[in-house]
Amino acid sequence: MEFNHFLSAYYPDPSYGGDRLYADMVAQARLADVLGYQSVSIPEHHLINILLTPAPLQMAVKLACETQNLRIVTSVSVLPLHDMRIFAGEVAQADILCDGRLTLGVGRGAFAYEMNRMGVTMDETRAKFDESFNVLRALLSEKEVSWDGDYYKFDPITIMPRPISNPVQMQLAALAPEAIYHSVKRGLHIQTTPLSGSGDLFAQQCDAFHRGKAELGEAGKHLKLSLSRVAYAARDAGDARKKLAMAHEYYKRFDNVFTGPGEVLNGCIAPLDRLQTMDELDANVLICPPAEMVDRLGQYAEAGVDEFIVNFNLGESQEETLEAMQRFAEDVMPHYTGRAAPQAQWPSPFKKEASHARHPR
Repeated sequence: MEFNHFLSAYYPDPSYGGDRLYADMVAQARLADVLGYQSVSIPEHHLINILLTPAPLQMAVKLACETQNLRIVTSVSVLPLHDMRIFAGEVAQADILCDGRLTLGVGRGAFAYEMNRMGVTMDETRAKFDESFNVLRALLSEKEVSWDGDYYKFDPITIMPRPISNPVQMQLAALAPEAIYHSVKRGLHIQTTPLSGSGDLFAQQCDAFHRGKAELGEAGKHLKLSLSRVAYAARDAGDARKKLAMAHEYYKRFDNVFTGPGEVLNGCIAPLDRLQTMDELDANVLICPPAEMVDRLGQYAEAGVDEFIVNFNLGESQEETLEAMQRFAEDVMPHYTGRAAPQAQWPSPFKKEASHARHPR
């Protein structure tokens, strides 16, 4: 099992500044590169103060210039918000500028508040995503593509320049087990997450992936399952409890725009009360010291997860995030990657960046 560091861009206090927020993401990616993480993920969201990377392909190009080995993954580009004739060209350009290290994760959109205000209702995201995805794949792989559908009608065009990756590596984001199953049957790599949900949902998601992969036989052997969870390699039990409280606060905002009423003012999501208790959340995320995390990650490896996406950004300081990334790389990752921990990179130069540029949120 390999590991991906999710650059979640949590921004509960806008006075912190977008410049520092994105500088944090770049520093985390640089550290992930030297610590042996396989990849980093970049979200796409608009108009709200969580997961706010409006242009993930721009960030991907920036990270490619700052790193040497990482695959750079969009998690995910929201296709119904884009015109595929423009977006396909942007993907081709990003693929070139990332030296072929780009993985394009795509999805239909998750937050009704965001989608409605961007002009695409949640009721139409499935149909628009399906057609957009088909148009995108055609434009990236073929020349002189024309289309006559419900959302796209155009005469023959060819995206220029052509991407250097043939094909561009793509993953599809799906949460519902049956959506995962049918996507795998189409020959697609999968990104998924049980969010703050139970182990039962995670098991169903993994089972759906492996059912679809098995039915494809030889044609499905290359398909990969990437699964994301909120996680944090805590210093000790007391630190874990503090970070769990931060995660609970994070989900007060996330739930508001994901399943709740979408109460947002000046771009800031209101933290609403949750039905799930902190103890219930604790059972469904991985916020614990490294030794416990090694044990708890075993169920994911046994379930056949190929890449585990770790979301460390809970509202703690940048310095704490970088320290947790290093603890995870040294004390957890080698148990699953089969590789020895890298030589310590902390504290220089990343600690200097964190201490001089940042303050705890």
